[in-house]
Amino acid sequence: MKNGKVISLEKAAALIPSNAVVSISSSSGLGCPDAALKAIGARFQATGAPAGLTTLHPIAAGDMYGIDGIDHLAEAGLLKRVIAGSLPSGPSSMPSPKIWQMIHDDRVEAYNIPSGILFHMHREAAAKRPGVLTKVGMDTFVDPRLLGGRMNACTTEDIVSRVTFDGDEWLYFRAIPVDVAIIRGTTADEEGNISMEHEGAYLGAYDQALAAHNNGGLVIAQVKRVVAAGSIPPQQIRVPGVLVDHIVLAPEQMQTTQTSYDPAISGEIRKPDDVFDAADWSPEKTIARRAAMELRQGEAVNLGFGISALVPRILLEEGQPRAVTWVIEQGAVGGIPLLNFQFGCAANARAIVPSPDQFTYFQGGGFDRSMLSFLEVDAEGNVNVSRLAARPHITAGVGGFIDITAFAKNIVFSGYFTTGGLRIALDDGQVRIDREGKVQKFVPQVEHVTFSGRRARRLGQRITYVTERCVLRLEDHGLTVTEIAPGIDLDRDVLGQTALPLCVSPDLRMMDERLFRPEPMGLVLESV
Repeated sequence: MKNGKVISLEKAAALIPSNAVVSISSSSGLGCPDAALKAIGARFQATGAPAGLTTLHPIAAGDMYGIDGIDHLAEAGLLKRVIAGSLPSGPSSMPSPKIWQMIHDDRVEAYNIPSGILFHMHREAAAKRPGVLTKVGMDTFVDPRLLGGRMNACTTEDIVSRVTFDGDEWLYFRAIPVDVAIIRGTTADEEGNISMEHEGAYLGAYDQALAAHNNGGLVIAQVKRVVAAGSIPPQQIRVPGVLVDHIVLAPEQMQTTQTSYDPAISGEIRKPDDVFDAADWSPEKTIARRAAMELRQGEAVNLGFGISALVPRILLEEGQPRAVTWVIEQGAVGGIPLLNFQFGCAANARAIVPSPDQFTYFQGGGFDRSMLSFLEVDAEGNVNVSRLAARPHITAGVGGFIDITAFAKNIVFSGYFTTGGLRIALDDGQVRIDREGKVQKFVPQVEHVTFSGRRARRLGQRITYVTERCVLRLEDHGLTVTEIAPGIDLDRDVLGQTALPLCVSPDLRMMDERLFRPEPMGLVLESV
């Protein structure tokens, strides 16, 4: 091939030097250069090299469902340090990813940095600027006054600091020069130009390639196919060949988790609305329905993983699939966000933008509302989604959560009131708790502050917490129960199931009983 850019996976792996900083473009299974990572792991197993790598992952690489991602590199000696926006996660019924085992056992230094910040750190490194100055992350676990993003005891260096600039306090994330970038696309031409016509997102491949190239480093692109020079229309090229040193082929690469290829994910076709399944009848669906009632016609709405991901299916079932425009961190604008571990993709998107640009939109609070989930909530209204010490691998880390919530105007957090064996019956518009959960989720103090309730009150953000049995708002005087489900006893089922003091609104009202019946609600959204 022209310029000799196409090489084998084994030769590409042999080019990675020990002690390098390696940036990897991925979002779980979406866009993951899995074959290249597997080849690096195989080289280490055979030769002991490369050793002492620092890897950067703005979004997780790997998914526990056939795309191993960072787990190919999760070997003592190969990895020295991991700096990630998120990491692979999965249900507690599955084995923990090896990377989480290494973090838990203090066998690798690990930092969890907001995905958007980490993308922007690449831009700063590419431009040889010192780093990112931001309010994003203040009063959360990435603030150096708390944990500074450190994830275990062996991680001691400060990579974020509080600084005073122009008379104000900021968080400062130092740029990290990149030695190797491993990215993924669909097609490469002989000159190394990369297109992404079968990809569900562009992620931050261009910025990661720039950060390596401008630092005198190496850029390796994994693709499905190679074509003659000039074959790709210029407007389709996402990473120009002047940045790409080598191309490796992986013709069978998955589009995303458990998906070989779906052209609706990459925006090549549009599927009719009726091919998308409605959410199954369950307590989770009732939570998603109540969350949907917070939406307003015409809003731009960010969507997170978990129960909140069901909300688009609620609007579909209610005959309002385009009442709002969904915006997700991987870059999709509009369309139908997908569920489970296809999350991060959208079918029928109206636009797909690079993730770093989407995060600029989020960090500036340019959208109307965010629908997110929670693991824990405490008396201050703080939310934890990023770490549970007893079960770290069921969480993915912070991801874009902090970028999204820092200046969001309206946030709806969804989750169960308790967990651990909770059994709920839905009977003719009533909620009955047959077995209470053993683990309280509204706690005196969260393990990780992923969202700061104190800062939210100071900024005037409107915060709502929706559960299967009640709705709460974050008021100036504290967490306040504003609605209760039919069939639920306030004292026994709400106030009695938390160790923190909850306020009760003098205007406490009943949740709409239509939420708890299986037929469509006849939901009508108010206008903005």
